[in-house]
Amino acid sequence: MQAGLLDTYRKPTLTRGALAWALSAVLSAFYLVLYFTEALTPVARATGLGDKWTLYGFLYTVAMVAGGVYFLRRHGNSRYERIRTIVVVAVQVVLAFALPIVMKVFGAREYYFSYFWPLKIEYLYPSVILSHPFLIVAWSFVGSLVAFPVLAWFLGKRFYCSWVCGCGGLANTAGEPFRHLSDKSEAAWKVEKVSVYLVLAIAVAATVVVWANWAVGSRHPAFASFAFAVQKWYGFAIGAMFAGVLGVGLYPLMGTRVWCRFGCPMAAMLGIIQRFGRFRITVKKDMCIACGNCSTYCEMGIDVRSYAMANQDVRRAACVGCGMCAHLCPRGVLKLENRPVRLKAGQPIRVYAAGP
Repeated sequence: MQAGLLDTYRKPTLTRGALAWALSAVLSAFYLVLYFTEALTPVARATGLGDKWTLYGFLYTVAMVAGGVYFLRRHGNSRYERIRTIVVVAVQVVLAFALPIVMKVFGAREYYFSYFWPLKIEYLYPSVILSHPFLIVAWSFVGSLVAFPVLAWFLGKRFYCSWVCGCGGLANTAGEPFRHLSDKSEAAWKVEKVSVYLVLAIAVAATVVVWANWAVGSRHPAFASFAFAVQKWYGFAIGAMFAGVLGVGLYPLMGTRVWCRFGCPMAAMLGIIQRFGRFRITVKKDMCIACGNCSTYCEMGIDVRSYAMANQDVRRAACVGCGMCAHLCPRGVLKLENRPVRLKAGQPIRVYAAGP
C-alpha cells in the first residue's frame, strides 16, 4: 500500500493554524537561546555532554533517528525511501555526531565529516585548514571542489542533499509532517532563484576576503578588521539566523526546506551542475491524471504535476531527488533517472532557463 495524503490536513499543527505558529515560535526561540546565550551549557554539563554544541548535536541526532522511524512507518514500503533514510540517519550518527566526539576524546580537534564548503564555509578558511591534519584538509578540498561537482553531474545533487547532509536529513525525517507546506507558486520560485544564488555569491566572496586577509592582512590592519567583520556577519546572518533560526523555525509554516531552497550555498552550487547534468525525473507520456500528490509532497516547492501534465521531464536545479513524487504517484508516472540527453536526428535542442 502506498502512503497518500493520509490525514495531513486534519492536524492543526500541519495547517498553519495557531498551534503551528506556536510551534514555530518555540523552535525559533530554541535556536536563539542556543546561538546567543549559554543557558544550555549547564544542562550539557549536567548530562555529561560537556558543552552546548555537543548537547545540540545529541538532540539533533535523536530528532533524526526518531523522525527516521516515523518516516519509515509511513513510507518504508518504498525501497528507495527506505535505503535513503537509513543512510542519511547513519551518516548523521557516525560522521556528524559520534566521530567528532571520538576525536575530542583522543585530544584532536573535532571535525564534522559530512559537511563541506560552501555549506560549512569555515572549512576552507586558512585558520581552520592549518589547524587540522593533511588528510582532513584533503578530505575537505577534494570533496568540496572535485568529488562533489563530479557526483552532481552524474547523480544530481540528491547524492548529498538527500543522502548525506544533516540539514536535509532533519528535513526528511523529523520534518516529514511539514513537507506539504512548501510554496509552489511562481512568485516563490522567482524569489528562490535570486536568494539561493545570492547566498552562494556571498559565500564565495566571504571566502576570498578571508584568504586575502590571510595573505596580506598583517600589512593592512584596516582590511584585516574588514575581513573579521565579514566572517562575523556571515556567521550571524547566514549561519545562525538563516540556516538555524529561520531554516528550522519555519518548518511548521513554510515547510522543511526553507534553508535548502532559499539559502543553502551548497544546494545552489550543486544545483547549477545538476541542471545541465544527467539526473532528471522522467515522465511517462500521457499518463498523468492530475491528482496533485507529487506537487503537494514536493518539499522543494516544485509543481511537479505541471511538468507531468505537459509530458516534460523535471530538470529543475532545486530538486533534491528525495523521490517522494515518484513514490506517491498512484500511476507510476514519475521515475528518478541518471542518463544523458539523447537527441533524435533532426530534433531541435530545447534550452530552458537555468534556475532552481
